[in-house]
Amino acid sequence: MLLIKNVEIYDPKYLGKKDVFIGGGKILLIEDEIILNNEKVKIIDGTGKKMVPGFIDQHVHITGGGGEGSFKTRVPEITLSKLTKAGITTVVGLLGTDATTRCVENVLAKAKALKEEGITAFIHTGSYEYPTKTITGSIKKDIVFIDEVIGVKIALSDHRSSNINEHELTKVASDVRVSGMMSGKCGILVVHMGDGHKGLEPIMNVVENTEVPIKIIRPTHVNRNEKLLMEGFEFAKKGGIIDLTCGIYEHLAPGNVILKAKEENVPIENITMSSDGYGSWSNYDEFGNLTQIGASEVNSIFHEFKKMVNTLNFSIEEALTYLTSNVAKALSIYPKKGVLQENSDADLLLLDENLDIHTVIANGKIMIDEKKVIVKGTYE
Repeated sequence: MLLIKNVEIYDPKYLGKKDVFIGGGKILLIEDEIILNNEKVKIIDGTGKKMVPGFIDQHVHITGGGGEGSFKTRVPEITLSKLTKAGITTVVGLLGTDATTRCVENVLAKAKALKEEGITAFIHTGSYEYPTKTITGSIKKDIVFIDEVIGVKIALSDHRSSNINEHELTKVASDVRVSGMMSGKCGILVVHMGDGHKGLEPIMNVVENTEVPIKIIRPTHVNRNEKLLMEGFEFAKKGGIIDLTCGIYEHLAPGNVILKAKEENVPIENITMSSDGYGSWSNYDEFGNLTQIGASEVNSIFHEFKKMVNTLNFSIEEALTYLTSNVAKALSIYPKKGVLQENSDADLLLLDENLDIHTVIANGKIMIDEKKVIVKGTYE
């Protein structure tokens, strides 16, 4: 059991200075003052600290991405402390381009490992390919019967995709919709968006010409180019949810994009951020030849948060929403995650006066204390 005293709380709304009592992996009490004298309760002095919800990164290649430049370019698996040092207490894993040397079973096993090590982990079945890769042989069965599976991943408008047509896209989205309803999960279709000339057109055609609800389809990387971003804004105005990737070209970084979105009257509750961590980024020449490749870092999500507050003049409250409450609501795990309320999971960060991470608590367990990693991954 933990008692955090005299800490400024952002839930992500600012609640003022409070005491927070944690037990059984949950936030049990938030009061102006809590007095407990019991040797079983660890007391943490939160004076001068800011308590914020743990970050939710909904797009991480937890088993590594890459592979577009031959076997040597396969990105390795992520480790626990890479996530916790970035303030991430909930992660959603998925495959990337490579569903040949990697498989969804690997992603599921890694998610289960991360859960055993102390954080919360979900996954999406599927990959860039169509027919999409699954564990059970069925999208519906993966989502309905496997606890960690909450959605499906495919790719559009990308030369590495299977060039799925609108009929196929509709079929996948419909299966996701029904299985989400049956299982009580968000049931979403995460769509990797490439630089292809069709952009969001196939998605908009499905939404306009079928009965698939717009919030089922979740385009990500929409800030990879200006044309796609403008299409993403229109998608969000119609009620869809768009995901922005951190660590991308500076003028299209999430903070700058959100400022532009507000000017365009895009509903900010329909915007989320993710890192695309441990996925590869790659550049190609006009003939499709690979010219450059690297791997993304999960800490880009925390760097973007700090930049939004310190450089772009976002309030702490607003900057937090794009990687806490907005994401939790989009994944149907709110208010269990993404907020600091009584009965919510005890996933939280204590930030110092510079907004650097001082303490990370996941499911009520201290993972980082006084900027030192306390809990490491099994093979770290």
